[in-house]
Amino acid sequence: MSRDDAIRGGPTRRDTIKYGSAVAVGGLLAGCIGETEPAEESEGDDDTDAYTVEMAPMGEVSFESVPEQWAAYDGGYADMAVALGQADGLTGVGGADRYYTYVYDELPGVSVDRETIEANPEVRTKEEFYELDSDLHLYDPGMLRNWFDWSDADVEEIRTNVAPFLGNLIFRRSDEWHDYRYYTLYEAFEKVARAFDETERYEAFAAFHDEFIASIQSRLPPADERPNVFLTFEGTNEPATFSPYRLNDKGTSKKQWNDLGVTDALAGTDIDNLSTTDRGELDYENLLEIDPEVILVRGHERKSATEFRDTVLAYMKDHDVASELQAVQGGRVYRGGYLHQGPIHNLFLTERAAQQLYPGEFGEVTSDEQLFDRQRVADIINGEF
Repeated sequence: MSRDDAIRGGPTRRDTIKYGSAVAVGGLLAGCIGETEPAEESEGDDDTDAYTVEMAPMGEVSFESVPEQWAAYDGGYADMAVALGQADGLTGVGGADRYYTYVYDELPGVSVDRETIEANPEVRTKEEFYELDSDLHLYDPGMLRNWFDWSDADVEEIRTNVAPFLGNLIFRRSDEWHDYRYYTLYEAFEKVARAFDETERYEAFAAFHDEFIASIQSRLPPADERPNVFLTFEGTNEPATFSPYRLNDKGTSKKQWNDLGVTDALAGTDIDNLSTTDRGELDYENLLEIDPEVILVRGHERKSATEFRDTVLAYMKDHDVASELQAVQGGRVYRGGYLHQGPIHNLFLTERAAQQLYPGEFGEVTSDEQLFDRQRVADIINGEF
């Protein structure tokens, strides 16, 4: 179906996949759902295989068959789909530069098509949505409106003529426009699993996750012996200033740090969280006043631990002021993890974080020690559970 046919009101993309909302799309995208609990997902009736998934801000999304092809805005939602065995259906990603797929190399039989990702790395325009012709868009439409100047009518056009949206911006909780419910990583993961009719696989993955986190937490030192950390973003090899994150923001990008029970080095200060509207930065003199025990720097996820140490940390050690920081003197400056992490990512990032913070208990990051069973994770993803 051509774009012109769709706009003229021609047949929708797939007769077998339809979607709807329990509320008007304009009011819905403005955030009127709020924090109320969604209704229980229905199981359809005796005469149809249709099912629904309810998630803010879209409301109730109905499917008459399981989506086969999908696009995701960020690596977190793409990773959810891969964890559910849907890698072959990927058509494109909204922000491929922050979708880290190298972790799949450690999981036997798990991979994604990098050529597809590289061919469609910034799926953000209506024309691209029409071209890819997906069955499901794992996007928060509020993000499209506020970041890429979409209107409610644009969202409704793609929802009606191509495929539904299902997603919620969950990696942080500091955007003023996000005035509807947030979800934890696994709450969002469960919604995506329902959309793909993969609830059993989700439950197996969630059980593995819970077991892994419980095992890690059982080995943590007492709270008063855990380090305070400064989480920041600075993507250069010679950092001069740092954009702060606050760990009291329960966005999914901080999940591993919160699971490991660390203390925010900025606690008790008036330093706000990084957001799209507030990008205040701290210099080394500011950091000396805080003097965190550990510094976690985002923006270096294409580097290995050794490469990061030989560039960023080496520069800080040679810097007149940075070298006075206790974290720098102790070599406790590390990569800070992904902004957009899904359930597979989170297993690897939690393992890495535990080794960064507590190497005496969990082994060094550069060691070969593994804290979770790669084969078991791969088996779940590949449907053997």
